[in-house]
Amino acid sequence: MEHRSLGPSGLSVSLVGLGCNNFGNKIGVDDTRAVVDRALDEGINFFDTADVYGKRGGSEECLGAVMGERRKDIILATKFAMPMSDEPGMSGASRAYIMKACEASLKRLKTDWIDLYQVHTPDSETPIEETMGALDDLIKQGKVRHIGSSNYSAEQLDEAQDAATGNGWAGLVSCQDHYSLLAREIDDDLLPAITRRGLGLLPYFPLASGFLTGKYSRQNPPPAGTRMADMPQLAERYMTDRNWDIVEGLEAFAAKHNRSLLELAFAWLAARPNVSSVIAGATHPDQVTQNAAAVGWTLSAAEMAEIDRITAGD
Repeated sequence: MEHRSLGPSGLSVSLVGLGCNNFGNKIGVDDTRAVVDRALDEGINFFDTADVYGKRGGSEECLGAVMGERRKDIILATKFAMPMSDEPGMSGASRAYIMKACEASLKRLKTDWIDLYQVHTPDSETPIEETMGALDDLIKQGKVRHIGSSNYSAEQLDEAQDAATGNGWAGLVSCQDHYSLLAREIDDDLLPAITRRGLGLLPYFPLASGFLTGKYSRQNPPPAGTRMADMPQLAERYMTDRNWDIVEGLEAFAAKHNRSLLELAFAWLAARPNVSSVIAGATHPDQVTQNAAAVGWTLSAAEMAEIDRITAGD
């Protein structure tokens, strides 16, 4: 497994990361243990969760129950800001809530530190100086090693980094954002800002909620038990005529190189600027092995240009 630097943090993270959103939701403690053990055996050391995953707390609790002595082998990332309760004051990025949320995550995870603590979503009601100052305090306290953002705009990213620099605080080291062959919106503004700032990019939904796995076809309904079958809103979002045209073009490209669509999805992200780790979820150990093997294809500049042409959808 290739490892890369997580932006300027000095942390070395696996190119394929383990997304933990299924833990405590689709799978319980025993199955989580099997997935975690396989990930570590495959050389995956970057685990990404959030306090809201697993029906508000379940993912962190499952991880806390299974990491044990292997915690030292894991670069552990979690997030805060999304609502953890329907009660007021249980979301956002205010100083008071950040301190409370961090303590709760540490307790659920059964750990003394978080390697990467990420703002899950922007908080328009809290000044960015308050958020960044609180996160800097957590670093000074040793509870958090590094901080990152998720779902920030380029403008919000610049504002956060400028606040950190101006006050002598720790800055963001990474950005976690929706990015795939079918979701390239960050190419316009955010990715250039990430590159300019020298931060690590952590793409999530690399397989477009499974649409880029190759298990679907335009001629047939989604197979029973698949995400597209169980969640019609996802099928409506992704399975457009334009996206089918793109996917079929990508499948033909991959087949020409004796590769799968899944391998292409990972290889393309691995070749994009500033990508540190591609976050992919799993509910079974064999999915982990499949994802880990998918980054063995290095795309040439000519191949990347051809993929750009296909994904333009013109």
